[in-house]
Amino acid sequence: MRTTHDGHATILLATCNGAAHLREQLDSYAAQSDPRWHLWVSDDGSTDATRAIVEAFRVDQAGRRDIRLLEGPRQGPAANFMSLLIHPDLPPGPALLSDQDDVWLPGKLALARAGLARGSAGHAGPVLYGAQSIHTDSALREIGRSIMPRHPPSFCNALTQNIVSGHTTALNAAALDLVRRAGMPPGIPYHDWWLYQLISGAGGRVIIDPAYVLYYRQHGANAMGAHRGAPASLRRAAQVLGRSYARWIEANTEALSRATPLLTPRNRQVLGTLRVLQARGGLRRAWAFYRLGLHRQSRLATASLLVAAGLGRI
Repeated sequence: MRTTHDGHATILLATCNGAAHLREQLDSYAAQSDPRWHLWVSDDGSTDATRAIVEAFRVDQAGRRDIRLLEGPRQGPAANFMSLLIHPDLPPGPALLSDQDDVWLPGKLALARAGLARGSAGHAGPVLYGAQSIHTDSALREIGRSIMPRHPPSFCNALTQNIVSGHTTALNAAALDLVRRAGMPPGIPYHDWWLYQLISGAGGRVIIDPAYVLYYRQHGANAMGAHRGAPASLRRAAQVLGRSYARWIEANTEALSRATPLLTPRNRQVLGTLRVLQARGGLRRAWAFYRLGLHRQSRLATASLLVAAGLGRI
């Protein structure tokens, strides 16, 4: 049976052998300027002290928080987060996603609430919120910062690229309901990319906040590290020409095709055209990508996308 928490947000934390940094992350929840939160943790088979750390934190917060420790599906980070988002007992929202090795700044929850409120102004539908991160080394020494996307969020961008960082993500009740109706998407590479695609495709609002809301710890065990600077831009452009990117696009479009009734008529048309084009190659295909408005956030990356389309790589 689904529970409700009046005025409270639910933090959704996916863990797997995160004992090295987990306590710092949990303590950063406790230090939030907005104390109205509860915590659901899905653990993907940790063999270290992760579960014990969560249990100790649950005891520390007893009587103040609803803290739950659930069994993850053990199919990787994307499936682990999605199992939380579609859990039948999850409160209706808002919900905030969290990685196990970051450290939230004290105003993160308050900023997410404010961002969701801005997105809901004059809009009763789904709202997806994302923000910026301070990149650090394993000792939380700053080594860089994320940057705002150059172009506004859109479905035609979401089909080719994710710009909503999962560890900064928040969803309002309508977005959470949409995700629940779409169900578990099979084979998607990244849960945050899926959320961007589904919510933008359904006509929801995507808010990208310029505010920095957390320390993004970089270390050897990151599921997905930060992308910074010109070398990273070149690597991303080259990646578009590789088979991994093509497989990601194929998996995403297949999952979206199962959620077609949830998309707007225009975005259903875009998706249908893209799926037809995936069976073709040549300059006509590249031109069709261009005409559809499919794009990435930089000119170099968009050019690489069109080249890959022309070569039949995606």
